[in-house]
Amino acid sequence: MDDWAELGRALDALAASGSAEVREDGEWLPEFAVLHCEVRGQGKTSLVHLWSDGRNLTRRILRIKKQSEQHIILEVQRFGRSKPSRLEFLRTEGTRSSGRIARAEFRVRFRRVLSERFPDAIFECLTISPDLGHSFSGLYVRGRMHEGRSSWAVLAVPPREGAAGIDGMLTFGILWLDWTRSHAERHAVEGLRLFVPEGTSRFLRERVMSLSSAARTEIFEFREQDGRIHKMDTADGNLESLLATRRTSESVLAAARAAAERIPVLASALSTETRIEVRALPGMKEVGFYFRGFEFARWSIERMLFELVDTRQRFTAGTQPALERLLRQLNQHRDELASETNHPLYRAAPERWLETIILKDPTRLDAQLDSQHVYSQVPTVTAGDRGVLDLLGVTRRGRLVVIELKASENIQMPIQAVDYWLRVRRHQREGDFQRCGYFVGREIDPRPPLVWLVAPALQFHSATDRLLKYLSPEIQVTRIGLNENWRRGLRVVYRQQGFPRAEDSLGRKEKGKRTE
Repeated sequence: MDDWAELGRALDALAASGSAEVREDGEWLPEFAVLHCEVRGQGKTSLVHLWSDGRNLTRRILRIKKQSEQHIILEVQRFGRSKPSRLEFLRTEGTRSSGRIARAEFRVRFRRVLSERFPDAIFECLTISPDLGHSFSGLYVRGRMHEGRSSWAVLAVPPREGAAGIDGMLTFGILWLDWTRSHAERHAVEGLRLFVPEGTSRFLRERVMSLSSAARTEIFEFREQDGRIHKMDTADGNLESLLATRRTSESVLAAARAAAERIPVLASALSTETRIEVRALPGMKEVGFYFRGFEFARWSIERMLFELVDTRQRFTAGTQPALERLLRQLNQHRDELASETNHPLYRAAPERWLETIILKDPTRLDAQLDSQHVYSQVPTVTAGDRGVLDLLGVTRRGRLVVIELKASENIQMPIQAVDYWLRVRRHQREGDFQRCGYFVGREIDPRPPLVWLVAPALQFHSATDRLLKYLSPEIQVTRIGLNENWRRGLRVVYRQQGFPRAEDSLGRKEKGKRTE
């Protein structure tokens, strides 16, 4: 047929352009980034054959749905399947990033590994395409797998994504589980299966301890070299965290202040400027000097020296003029009434500035807080800086409160909050806070800590409620929305409690009440 010949010429032209992209059922096929193809006529139908160094693909063409110089769409049939597929060829303007190519290639390899490890399972819609409308990240491979009458939501992280990919995985996994359950037609979705590179599942195994039974989660570690997949025990999380004694913290701060007294410009600032705070950093080996939450200097206990944070210069007679200039600039631009609100010094470290305001008077956030007992990042999470600040307080009735602060939208906020909650709960059960000198004179309520998520009212991510409904009923969450111009005076706009609970695959909600 002339149509097949014309199709062959159009595909040859796309391939010759060097900027062709091939998609099957909407999924980009990176193996054919360098495209070789031909059309073989067979009577009223024809075959399209694609090949590269790593893969061959042959499909029977049922019809040509669209054909132009820029875009060709074919309805094709995969051998052994009755349902038609969609094969697309597009002329692209630019080149794909190396990261996107690597993720797409991982998707192909991962599907092969899954097929070998679960030979009786059927896998659907394994994709890396981001979907901002549903908050699906392009960092992960997501899809569904069916085993008999059971179905699972699947999420996998490529090895090259590192710790950041692992850190965000449970958040995006829960969102994917929620979506697959709401769109399940034939098979009830049992739960979520997470696949991570070998040796990287520890923090995930810790975090799943905070979920309800509706978020049934299985974790697998894989090794691409030999296709090995091993199911991990999710009940053996160590919940590593550090809790320094108050005596140690106060000793470190006293030593830092004594050292600062020997530097005239710092001594003068500390004696006259109430906006400067001195804080022991996690690990108790360094002390930070902050101007309304902006760290401008750091003192090392081990090396017994000061450094400017922005340049890492040691304090000397020559650096004192630079420090004086910086303090003048901070005083001008990091002020609640500053007119130049887009200045970098005004916009920098907003969570720290917000934390400073709350620590100065915690009752601004809630009158039931005991203003004498609110601590920053106690205990310290050993997973490192998670991008969200943690405050630990207590109500006047003795109930511990984990307070998570964010000045802008962050989809990870709920899961990072419970990550911290798990550690606080462990230290509470073991009596560590009283033993280390915290909450002196205050009897601690044995019930689990409360969780307060605090952010400007319009800055809570739209996925927050979907994530909260999968948390354990032990975790009682309150969202506290602040005024957008909180720098000029903090005000609570709303408090929200009592979030909907998710159902498991059988439509059951976990027993238990969220009581305040």
